[in-house]
Amino acid sequence: MVLSAGEQAPAFELFDNEGNLHKLSDYEGQTIVVYFYPRDDTPGCTKEACSFRDAYADFREAGVEVIGISPDNEGSHSKFINKYQLPFILLSDPDHNVCEAFGAWGLKKMYGREYEGVYRTTFVIGPDGVIKHVFENVKPADHSREVLEVVNA
Repeated sequence: MVLSAGEQAPAFELFDNEGNLHKLSDYEGQTIVVYFYPRDDTPGCTKEACSFRDAYADFREAGVEVIGISPDNEGSHSKFINKYQLPFILLSDPDHNVCEAFGAWGLKKMYGREYEGVYRTTFVIGPDGVIKHVFENVKPADHSREVLEVVNA
């Protein structure tokens, strides 16, 4: 079950594409956007990442950091970042423990096949670590704009 607004965001420790450890506590006192996505360099995930890339200056102007999380490894993240000049952090969750903690992992269906995977979900987390807003079943193309509206509200 996906976490809701008003709940404390689960603590996490994950590595970025350069092997640096990032913890939720590193962002204490700052609003962050954490978006979960299924896979690097796939059509929907690329649209979503590029949407955040194109609006990144607006997020930074608002004092907000953007963090993407997927089960992909650090090498995959590096290629994705370099290919699309992504200016924000991508974290690797290969065991999908953080995805599960946020409720962004579970049973999916596509083409009559069932499998477990990432639910495309975005969380706006306040300076106090409390979830301020949750976006479920995200439409990737212009998602960053709707997140920015919530951040700037």
